[in-house]
Amino acid sequence: MEYDFSSIKDQNVIITGGSGSIGMVIAKGFLSCGANVYLWGHRPIDNSEEFADYSIVDLSNMAEIDRALESMPQTIDTLVNCAGITIGNHTNDYSLEDWNKTLIVNLTAPFYLSKQVSKRMQSGEGGSIVNITSIGAEFGFPNNPAYGASKAGLKNLTKSLAYDLAEHGIRVNNVGPGYTVTKMTDKSWNDPHMREERTKHTMLNRWAVPEDMVGIVLFLASDMSKYITGQDIYVDGGWSSKGL
Repeated sequence: MEYDFSSIKDQNVIITGGSGSIGMVIAKGFLSCGANVYLWGHRPIDNSEEFADYSIVDLSNMAEIDRALESMPQTIDTLVNCAGITIGNHTNDYSLEDWNKTLIVNLTAPFYLSKQVSKRMQSGEGGSIVNITSIGAEFGFPNNPAYGASKAGLKNLTKSLAYDLAEHGIRVNNVGPGYTVTKMTDKSWNDPHMREERTKHTMLNRWAVPEDMVGIVLFLASDMSKYITGQDIYVDGGWSSKGL
């Protein structure tokens, strides 16, 4: 066993959320290890030629997911469910439309894609599924009930998938980012008070940047983590462990 990322070389990897900040840097991390990256996003990107394939996929449409999978390799080694949406509003004013839209992208799509891709992993030597959750899966945050519910659901879905798929050599784990500087968190980051309050919750006294998520995802895709499954790993600067 080599204690490096050499086992990622030549892997076939599907990553959703490729047009977002975290998904893109994770994809580049896999590229640096020699993987064949099949990146999915919701809009065009400038550097699509860097990847084995870039597909625009509406994750709220399961038939579209099936169509996108038709052009993917028959054997997939790693799936990273990184795509997610957030629609903020107070519970009293939260529409059922926004609730359903959030849950289908953040929870139903990862379930369906994991189910379909796991069949291609079973044809090889197993594989790794990494679901990107959030500290919102653990704690209550205001004015966004659907996001918290979807990420908490994804957290426990991972444990169920890990149990069901273990017999096929497929490992399933969660990576939960803390507050990270992305377009999704623009409102908090651009508000000096909100930025400072969220910074104080961490032990490292800073927000995450997307690059902070790369190493742990590569680790979970590599042979170095081959006895790790069903776990929650929070990349949050110590937020989830901090007392005073």
